[in-house]
Amino acid sequence: MNLPDVLRRHRLLAAVRGDDPDAALASVLALAEAGIALVEVSLTSRDEAGVLVRARAALGPDAPLGAGTVLTEADVVQAEQAGASFVVTPGLVPAVAEAVRLGLPALVGALTPTEVVAASLAGAAAVKLFPASLGGPAYLRALREPFPDVPFVPFGGVDVESAPEYLAAGAVAVGVSESLLGTAPRGGDLAALRLRATAFRAAVS
Repeated sequence: MNLPDVLRRHRLLAAVRGDDPDAALASVLALAEAGIALVEVSLTSRDEAGVLVRARAALGPDAPLGAGTVLTEADVVQAEQAGASFVVTPGLVPAVAEAVRLGLPALVGALTPTEVVAASLAGAAAVKLFPASLGGPAYLRALREPFPDVPFVPFGGVDVESAPEYLAAGAVAVGVSESLLGTAPRGGDLAALRLRATAFRAAVS
């Protein structure tokens, strides 16, 4: 898959993490039903591989489904075997080289200009600007001046109000977790999740 193109098309990446595998899966499916198809399941979730396997089976082979918080070479192999079509890392970790070796697109975490350069040279398909809340949209706009061709995805503190501001500052997509998912991946209200999903879709459209 061409991850930058997928990010530009969907404009919103939802990160699902929780300690209830059934609730995490239900959250992924609720997001898909609400029109948010670009989802990552964090490897910090309980039985994350099982959630990925079941999500892949439910969503079909072409859905853009990622594995998040990928750190090691073993994490990459596990993610690929579970059906992930891309991986997300919090920084420049050993998983990046393994993902590149396997041809699995990697969204790599970075914050500073030096980290952006390192991630790009390591083969990142896109850069996860994390935590984006430290600098906000103005920082992203400043980063894009020396790195106009880097696909940036702000993550961390992005909410329904700031999402369009990050997109206007040049992000190809925004990453959201708690502000969208709430408590749904831990067994919370799926109806409320669907309402927030509708609001986020409107914000990024």
